[in-house]
Amino acid sequence: MDFSEVFKLSSQLGRFSPDGKYLASCVQYRLVIRDVKTLQILQLYTCLDQIQYLEWSADSMFILCAMYKRGIVQVWSLEQPDWHCKIDEGSAGLVSSCWSPDGRHILNTSEFHLRITLWSLSAKSVSYIKYPKSCQQGISFTNDGRHMALAERRDCKDYISIFVCNDWRLLRHFETDTQDLDGIAWAPNGCVLAVWESCLEYKMLLYSLDGRLLSTYCAYEWSLGIKSATWSPSSQFLAIGSFDEKVRILNHVTWKPIHELVHTATITDAKAVVYKEVERCPGIATDELTFPLPKGKPNSLFSIRSKYEIVNVPVTLRGVKPDSDRANPELGIGMLAFSLDNRYMASKNDNMPYSVWIWNIQKMRLFSVVEHSSAVKSFVWHPVHPRLAICTGNTRVYLWSPTGSVSVQVPVEGMFNVLSMSWHPMGEDTLLLMSKENLCLCYLESEDNEN
Repeated sequence: MDFSEVFKLSSQLGRFSPDGKYLASCVQYRLVIRDVKTLQILQLYTCLDQIQYLEWSADSMFILCAMYKRGIVQVWSLEQPDWHCKIDEGSAGLVSSCWSPDGRHILNTSEFHLRITLWSLSAKSVSYIKYPKSCQQGISFTNDGRHMALAERRDCKDYISIFVCNDWRLLRHFETDTQDLDGIAWAPNGCVLAVWESCLEYKMLLYSLDGRLLSTYCAYEWSLGIKSATWSPSSQFLAIGSFDEKVRILNHVTWKPIHELVHTATITDAKAVVYKEVERCPGIATDELTFPLPKGKPNSLFSIRSKYEIVNVPVTLRGVKPDSDRANPELGIGMLAFSLDNRYMASKNDNMPYSVWIWNIQKMRLFSVVEHSSAVKSFVWHPVHPRLAICTGNTRVYLWSPTGSVSVQVPVEGMFNVLSMSWHPMGEDTLLLMSKENLCLCYLESEDNEN
């Protein structure tokens, strides 16, 4: 495993281009485009204010930078460095911005979600979509880029509008059976749209492309409901994480649950492999020290070494007591992700924030649990192999695969607390690591035979 040099970064705004050739990073109001292989600067752009959001177009030819405070979006071209575009939303304000799948239209959402403005870079035209709903996940594009689903709120009711993306005509418009819709997501095959209620009520609705209600699922009543939901890459399964610390897997034939994955505090399954991170200060018995270990000195005598140890079941995982009096309590399944080969699923139970659970989807059972010393910030699957990268906000990156787990210290001067990560999109074994103020690339040794 090898690491690149460290580069400056602001607000964790570092992104690989979809074709994997470029790496974009933001430093205050500057946008830096690098060649991924050499890390040499190819383009340097200066924006009008500090960049708050960054997104590549699907064909990697354009990149947008949003400055929400000023209501401005600037677009830059990699093929024509002298070309640029500025979109000013004026008094309407700006709260979010994204590309359409064709990479030639930009959707800007105004303040208070009064409207979505659709800007065409090719036709130099503008159009508007009224009544977008303010929710967690209100826009969803199909993987083939043909259709867009938009959650709307009109006359105190929830609606879904489905648009054809090539000419933006309205294909379907229908009311949903929800009180307060919280999110929508297309299945990867683009045939089914999942719509779920806010956490105050457990309700999952499944609609066809023509707006027909295919099924309604409710696991229980009178308690906090759905917290997360994700489709499997094959579209065969819909995983629903809820506040009762369970993941329910719906199948694509009957839309009924085929299994419940329970996150218990004590692991008793003898077939599950439990990894526990162990931190040690080499050469010194840390329990004999009468003073706390100093922080920020990775190369000093007191540098902390970390490794995984396999522990025997039964084992009790560390947890936190959720504050039920506060909104969004640390309880339930807050993170879900399928591996790209559809064999595994990773989950995180928010009231056991130190652990990542890996499930065998083929056998619908617990495969492994990885417990850390610090709370897990994020995890992300490799785009080809069943390999999971995990970060906990410290100076290490953690990698899990079916054959084992490893903890790796990021060997840079000073503190590099890894807060977010992303894999190279084309399947190369390159991992982008981002801290609060820096980024670096981690290069893994390729494995020809990955189990």
